[in-house]
Amino acid sequence: MKMKLKMNRTIGVVMCVLVLGITACNDAKKEEDNSVMETEKMEMADKQQQATEMEKMEEEKKAMAIETSITGKAISNKDLSTLVTALKAADLATMLSEPGNYTVFAPSNQAFSKLPEGTVDALLKPENKENLQSILKYHVVSGQITSDKLMEAIKGGNGKYTFKTVTGKELTAMMDGDQYVIHDSRGEKSEVVLGSVEASNGIVYIINDVLMTK
Repeated sequence: MKMKLKMNRTIGVVMCVLVLGITACNDAKKEEDNSVMETEKMEMADKQQQATEMEKMEEEKKAMAIETSITGKAISNKDLSTLVTALKAADLATMLSEPGNYTVFAPSNQAFSKLPEGTVDALLKPENKENLQSILKYHVVSGQITSDKLMEAIKGGNGKYTFKTVTGKELTAMMDGDQYVIHDSRGEKSEVVLGSVEASNGIVYIINDVLMTK
């Protein structure tokens, strides 16, 4: 009887030890799982923060690029406000704000004011969008033509340099004394009043007449 009681006590002690051991193991496993989960949460939070910071940097970079683009330069120049309005109406403002390589002969407000009365208002109407795009693109050339390159090309062409715009139509640059002049396909000329202004995606020349093909 005493032996049986002793065995029962021994079994009881062993069972208690086993239960405590299992409980301790379970607690340790829970702590380990919790630790892993916390580590994963922290790593995920770090990745999300890095992604947010990268996105913010990209947005800032994009904003800076737009600000220093041809469109950005035009927006910051109050003498080109009519041109900016026209670019937006023609859906060309985005094209000239994105990475690229252009030379733009930008008509000033004065240049647009020389057009027959009502012309600008008519061109800004949605139904005349295609015509407006054609006129504005006639002022855009693929590639960057700095003033030095323009001078060299004019001299190399015996006093004139003819080049194509993105429309496929031609413009001709010449010198009038020490001033650059641009002749359109009608033979009409426009003087360069300011150039060459560098932008992140090209070069801008401000001219005092709107160039036309007809």
